[in-house]
Amino acid sequence: MKIDKQLMTEFVARYPAQPATAFWRGIEIDVLARAGIPEGLGLDLGCGDGILTDILFKRMNRTPRLVGIDPDPLETDAARKYTFYERIHTVGGNAIPEEAATFDYAISNSVLEHIPDLEPVITELGRVLKPGGKFFFTVPCPGFHENLSGSVLPGVPRDKYLSELDKRLAHFNYLAEQDWNAICERNGLKVLSFSGYLGERTTQRWESLSRMTGGLLHTLSAGRRRPIEIQRALKLRALQNSTMMPEPVARLLAGVITSGLDWEDNSDRPSCLLVIGERPCAS
Repeated sequence: MKIDKQLMTEFVARYPAQPATAFWRGIEIDVLARAGIPEGLGLDLGCGDGILTDILFKRMNRTPRLVGIDPDPLETDAARKYTFYERIHTVGGNAIPEEAATFDYAISNSVLEHIPDLEPVITELGRVLKPGGKFFFTVPCPGFHENLSGSVLPGVPRDKYLSELDKRLAHFNYLAEQDWNAICERNGLKVLSFSGYLGERTTQRWESLSRMTGGLLHTLSAGRRRPIEIQRALKLRALQNSTMMPEPVARLLAGVITSGLDWEDNSDRPSCLLVIGERPCAS
């Protein structure tokens, strides 16, 4: 899949202080936008500040109807500026304050890996989806660890490097395809397809960008604070919700961070999966 430089430019403009995040999302949202998300009322599971969802549906040339949920009140407050959210709830995914069989589809973009106890969330998703309703998850998978180059410092064991990275990213799980099949089946859901994205070269490009941004901030805080906490302390989170980088500057930076990567390397060992499934209709 060819990397879309215009989409990458938009992400760089919207995430002026987070080039590593912009790079990852610039590939990921292109994958999700091609997935065939249906019309109807959707659940945005882990909506955050709404920026990703705004870019996603603009990419699809659609104005969605959505209900957003996120446990972070600062994120849901920021998301309320988007009128495509009919309702926003500041709650976790294990207790969605909506009636059963409410939603035609659900999307969750790079969220589920941050949830330590995932089973109750999938159970709740099965409850609120309509029969025949689809779900679309983007998540890192076991290939993420395998594709990373490792520490640039001599003598750092790979296990320690990966453990520290997971702590910084707040990644609690990397489910393989068989794991997704199992957890969905236990909760009355069915996986329809898997698609991989972020191969080794693109993963290592993200890794290099991350060392210079979130990784550096994490190191300077002696590992005591999560990147989102550091961003808020430095007013960087507010920056992305109020300011866009000028388009010519964003285009230049997008060209720099994607240099030599005209194509996303969809290898046999992807770092991430697009998981598409449904709540089956009763037979």
